[in-house]
Amino acid sequence: MSAPSWDPRQYLRHSGPRTRPFHDLLARVPALPGEGSRPARIADLGCGAGNVTALLAERWTDAHITGFDNSDAMLKEAATCAGDLLAGGRLDFAHADLTDWTPAERYDLIVSNAALQWVPGHAHSFPAWLEGLTPGGTFAFQVPGNHDAPSHALLRDLCASPRWRDRLGEAGRRRVDVLRPEEYLERLTALGCEVDAWETTYVHVLRGEDPVLDWLKGTGLRPALTALADDRAATEEFLTTYAALLREAYPAGPAGTVFPFRRVFAVARKKSSPSGA
Repeated sequence: MSAPSWDPRQYLRHSGPRTRPFHDLLARVPALPGEGSRPARIADLGCGAGNVTALLAERWTDAHITGFDNSDAMLKEAATCAGDLLAGGRLDFAHADLTDWTPAERYDLIVSNAALQWVPGHAHSFPAWLEGLTPGGTFAFQVPGNHDAPSHALLRDLCASPRWRDRLGEAGRRRVDVLRPEEYLERLTALGCEVDAWETTYVHVLRGEDPVLDWLKGTGLRPALTALADDRAATEEFLTTYAALLREAYPAGPAGTVFPFRRVFAVARKKSSPSGA
């Protein structure tokens, strides 16, 4: 199955609630090696449209920050954020596939926001990524953990239905790769890191017509939409059916449509020396 195509404008329609977990992740990132005495080197894996990469630039204004992504559409949008930073730093972006990306230089911080779930077996890359950190550096990420929620279960069932299984069966069977917080903790601890891992369920209140469908058009629906991209009538039929299912699973209330969303976080700090001193 081909990689899903991405729509930066659709993704950014819900940038507020999508960005909140990154703020929570960033709040747990400790001071970086040499902070205050030399500029930091930072990598953002799966930077998407660059909106959260820009938040890194607000905290580390003298750093050299590079966002990596494999979507040309997303990188084109992210390029609007590129440039010099207030205290002499630089923000730029580059094409990379996280399935085989390895650090080509030393980084003080490697961070990823809602991207690693698309990388099968991403935990197997942790040793190489940690090897690319400076001593005392940090690897921090968050991934969605809601893959058994009604939104995703309904999508899998719909794709597997007689009407759609020949065209979308593979898209429906595609499971994102996410571990439990304790599994991330165990793996990263075994690699010699001090680890803080946790999960949070955000209770988003969405507004507008079919807001859960609109949210998913930017993320979880991308494989199905990519598979149907050449057939507008089929796309409309599929979305109409899925929207009805979502309205039943997530009914609108007086405040809007409540959309619970579980996310998994990990912040791993590499030891400052082989002895951990």
